[in-house]
Amino acid sequence: MATIDNSLIQQLGRVGVLYGGQSAEREISLKSGAAVMAALKRLGVNYVDVNVGSDGISQLQQAKLDRAFIALHGPGGEDGRIQAVLEYLGIPFTGCDVQSSAIAMDKLRTKQLWRGVGVQTPDFVLLNDNSSWQLVIEQLGGDVMVKPAHEGSSIGMARVDTAEALEKAYRKASEFDAVVIAERVIRGSEYTVAILAGEALPPIRLETNHHFYDFDAKYLAGDTKYICPCGLDDVRESAIRAQALEAFTSIGCRDWGRVDVMADEEGEFYMLEVNTVPGMTDHSLVPMAAKAKGMGFDELVLKVLMQSLTR
Repeated sequence: MATIDNSLIQQLGRVGVLYGGQSAEREISLKSGAAVMAALKRLGVNYVDVNVGSDGISQLQQAKLDRAFIALHGPGGEDGRIQAVLEYLGIPFTGCDVQSSAIAMDKLRTKQLWRGVGVQTPDFVLLNDNSSWQLVIEQLGGDVMVKPAHEGSSIGMARVDTAEALEKAYRKASEFDAVVIAERVIRGSEYTVAILAGEALPPIRLETNHHFYDFDAKYLAGDTKYICPCGLDDVRESAIRAQALEAFTSIGCRDWGRVDVMADEEGEFYMLEVNTVPGMTDHSLVPMAAKAKGMGFDELVLKVLMQSLTR
């Protein structure tokens, strides 16, 4: 178990754990927040429960916080809005700043920025009601992922290979977001790389019997495999870690997060997206990567929280 001296406890002060929220990822956030609070309790850190509702600003004002541990997932928690409120109130917080949070939450803007700075990411098309569905299928190689641009946890996503299925998936994704993209499917192994304090942690390879790594595979299924060590040789593991860290920092992200990556059949790595407030549940990947590095959950929570001291 991680230990913490009294001087650091004093320095951290009153820590608000922000969780819950009103996004489609609320249930996952409730679990993340509970796990983080349990760790802070074991560490002896003075924390306060902030289950964020519609009156989040007044909640934060009344809580009288010295700093905040953000465990809010999805819109409202990862898109820069809660970060902007905390900055306005002068409360230091964990994770990315307003701008990088907003960019990372927007899959379209992230991919456009990556293309501009040379980070490799799958080809994509912005969809709308007048899209030529068959043309999009052909442009993207016949197998595509449909994604709401501002949702996480694979919510609203679908993998399709016909024009009819593409249109149907677009209509469904549009229920979650006004901005929807179609992305070329990269056929190969799927990885995720956690970033912590400027370092890429050991990659995890994901294997699922689902059509893709969807919400059920992430949070509900018992047969999803998380493989770490991931099976890459030293050279390729160094490459994926370096490319993931570059993808993370290129959009201004800092402190901690997670980068999702696909490898094609030739072994080339493609960056999919950045998660700026990754899950901290019993199925979550950042704690798994930290464990592979020899870091327990409490130590991970403390290290994330300590990054807020540099703000």
